[in-house]
Amino acid sequence: MRSLIDILELTTEELSGLISVANDIIDHPQKYAEACKGKKLATLFFEPSTRTRLSFEAAMYELGGNVLGFSEAQSSSAAKGESVADTAKTISCYADIIAMRHPKEGAPLVASMNASVPVINAGDGGHNHPTQTLADLLTIYREKGGFDNLTIGLCGDLKFGRTVHSLIAAMSRYKNIKFVLISPEELKLPSYVKKDILKKNGIPYEQTTDLLSVMPELDILYMTRVQRERFFNEEDYLRLKDSYILTPEKLETAKETLSIMHPLPRVNEISVAIDDDPRACYFKQVLNGKYMRMALILKLLEVEV
Repeated sequence: MRSLIDILELTTEELSGLISVANDIIDHPQKYAEACKGKKLATLFFEPSTRTRLSFEAAMYELGGNVLGFSEAQSSSAAKGESVADTAKTISCYADIIAMRHPKEGAPLVASMNASVPVINAGDGGHNHPTQTLADLLTIYREKGGFDNLTIGLCGDLKFGRTVHSLIAAMSRYKNIKFVLISPEELKLPSYVKKDILKKNGIPYEQTTDLLSVMPELDILYMTRVQRERFFNEEDYLRLKDSYILTPEKLETAKETLSIMHPLPRVNEISVAIDDDPRACYFKQVLNGKYMRMALILKLLEVEV
């Protein structure tokens, strides 16, 4: 029995396998319509979520399985003080696989150590969000045809963005990758990510506060929102918040083949005027997330189609 807590638990060969299954699901959905008949997914969401929770539910339903669970901690026994370990042991009696989101970093790992069924980390604090990274990887694969020889711009909140940290870790295993880190000084990529992943693997990167200056070299632009609550003073936030709003004018120097990504939800960092640009991939990302979650559920349940 196997769980997925961190994206690096999957080898590049396993990622290729998941992408292959996801592409097959896209091409032949009917083939998978009863793959998980009689199986149950428990969604344990101790923190609000729209996309991730509904994506897991849609994935299981489209595989012919069933879903049970809750969408907020208040409606679970955690409100009575039950431990994550006990919750995991209990839910294992009802479900075949668990998807868990929790505000505390490490909670899904604790659940996986106590559950008798596979556990998927659906986001733990600012730590990990491996299935968002799977969505990102399928999007990059389908847009670019592979993962080698790409210059990836990461823009916005690189300090607290768990999706950014996971994507850097995943992409660092491919050939000839370069990262361009675009953020305010206050929200730069943490030094431990630079040290443990970029420097350790000899991956070239540049840091800048100016999106426009690096736009022409990017193959992928991964936007994230600059979060007001992360700033120590309102002046700094107001000074910086508009510098990372992507508008059609800012794309004038961008490649025709640029892929614009965003883990969503967006607030105002990508103008809605860009939604119709063929380079916009963020709603494709949402759909790709469902297909990758379907592939992952099949893998962890060891279902062969």
